[in-house]
Amino acid sequence: MFDDDRQDLTVRLAALQGVVVAVLVTLAVGFWFFQVAQYNKFRELADNNHQRVLPLRAPRGVIFDRDGEAIVENRYSFNISLLRERTGDLARSVARLAAVSGTDEAALWRVIKQHDDKPDYQPIVMIREATVAQVAAVAARRLELPATVIEEVPTRYYRTGMLAAHLFGYVGEITPKQLAEDEFDGLRSGAIVGQSGVERSYNRMLMGTAGAQRVVVNSVGRELNTMDRLDPVEGRRLQLTIDYDLQAAAEEAFAVTGFNGAAVILEPNTGEVLAMASVPAYDPNDFALGIDPETWQRLNDDAEKPLHNRAIQGRYAPGSIFKIVVAVAALEEGIVEPDFSVQCNGVKSFYDRAYHCHLRGGHGRLTMEEALERSCNVYFYTLGSMIDIDVLNAWARRLGLGGWTGIDLPHEIEGLVPSTQWKLATAGEPWYPGETISVSIGQGALSLTPVSLAVMMATIANGGVRPTPHVLKAIDGGEGWEPFQLAPGAVIDLQPETVETLHRGLWRVVNARGTGGRARIDGFDVAGKTGTTQVISLSGRAAAQETSELDLRDHGWFTFFAPSNGTPEVAGAVLAEHSEHGYLAAPIARHVMQTYLAKKAGLALPSFPRPPLLTKTTPETAQAVVSERVVAPVARPGEID
Repeated sequence: MFDDDRQDLTVRLAALQGVVVAVLVTLAVGFWFFQVAQYNKFRELADNNHQRVLPLRAPRGVIFDRDGEAIVENRYSFNISLLRERTGDLARSVARLAAVSGTDEAALWRVIKQHDDKPDYQPIVMIREATVAQVAAVAARRLELPATVIEEVPTRYYRTGMLAAHLFGYVGEITPKQLAEDEFDGLRSGAIVGQSGVERSYNRMLMGTAGAQRVVVNSVGRELNTMDRLDPVEGRRLQLTIDYDLQAAAEEAFAVTGFNGAAVILEPNTGEVLAMASVPAYDPNDFALGIDPETWQRLNDDAEKPLHNRAIQGRYAPGSIFKIVVAVAALEEGIVEPDFSVQCNGVKSFYDRAYHCHLRGGHGRLTMEEALERSCNVYFYTLGSMIDIDVLNAWARRLGLGGWTGIDLPHEIEGLVPSTQWKLATAGEPWYPGETISVSIGQGALSLTPVSLAVMMATIANGGVRPTPHVLKAIDGGEGWEPFQLAPGAVIDLQPETVETLHRGLWRVVNARGTGGRARIDGFDVAGKTGTTQVISLSGRAAAQETSELDLRDHGWFTFFAPSNGTPEVAGAVLAEHSEHGYLAAPIARHVMQTYLAKKAGLALPSFPRPPLLTKTTPETAQAVVSERVVAPVARPGEID
């Protein structure tokens, strides 16, 4: 029995020894695994417990106008952010931050909700543009608010406010959709990027390179000292082709007349955009600070669409402006000679249908120059009956219409000039010759952008080279400005007789008996063309006027270049929405050209004359306004376009 007990004890001791050895081996392996094999991982975790990496946003590059004036720059402000991973109790942290900073707690929760998709380690900006009092209050209570971070960040600042807002664009936090796009490859959530305009087109140049700063923190997250710092690199500076004074002149003229619309002013030989206005606009500074939902909703709900860039995204029927294309096609195709004349009696029949001229009694016999001057519909109906629609389409495209102009701004919309193929594809029907009659005076299936019409006028002005419009002039290369290299314009190769005929006819529009007299400038030969386009058909207008609150008055165009007797210096297109007649858009162009001439001569800049009737009219006063405008100087009854 004694031997059995002894044997049992020996077995137990052996088992105990085995357990002890196994535990010691496990501990040894564990110590080796955690201290040797996983050294780097746990060293990083340990470092992160007393270190914090703070991103340093790079200032975006400053933007200058063509005269070297800084118009978009940066200013520094304080943001108060929250690190959710460091909050033991998120609700308590938010309540304390609201109390300390004097901020509405519900507003802070809305910010958190908007960033639910972000990881907890990424800071959420709770208070942008924090006041000095807010920063001081939060800094003084860091022990109570260990999860808060105060950052001094560069914020985009648009010195001109709403001026040229659509051209400059705005910045904002990168969206989840943009993160998946090649254009924003390599960027992370939270990055501030250009969302429209120049800010979007040249975002990579303007962004710069972000920096970082490592700081030592204690157990409650308080910063003790800085370990190292990688300074951010500011984005590259850009010089635009825009002339601030011409831009201001265009927008001032729209403000005084009260019309919405667009204006695009080009240097006709290079395609440099001297001014590009779209009215109404918005203030891009609202976006730089993180636009609030109420402001965003208001901008989107506004019936006048202030976010819509009418200059490159607005498509409108060109009206009589398109007669220039018809004249070019007829002359270049050898269908008529410049002295080809037509008798206008006020009406003419084509394909068993009567087509009327805007002058009821007719213009008499007119040559092409005179037809351009008087904007005779019958003359261009006649040309339209002689030209195939595909020929018109081809010449329109050569002149810059019916497609994209290639301007270096995002979201440009393609214009529309019809063709047989287009109608077959969209309507499943052939094109009928009678439809070309309407197109020949700029009506029917025609829809063009202001920037494309400005390109057309620049092409006519310089004798047949279609420039590519662009807003970037030079880039700061670190050791000086590097001119922006642009491919040469497309040579249209117009015949000298065509160019001469157009120049003389368009000069007469402004300086003789035409409808563009309000753009006349003594000593500066302005050539131009007015146009009026229906917003709604006459039958539809009669029905809509009873129920609709929409403004149903016609749109007015004025396209131009100057001088017409030498090397052209400016060209452009002005659209005044609901101005009823094209001649009312002419003073806007005139004011821009007068400003250009004043700057060139070193004189004081002119102010736009305030007319007796301002802003848009109400339905009750519409007829009175029409009468006032019709009998105004230069505007003659029967000659309205």
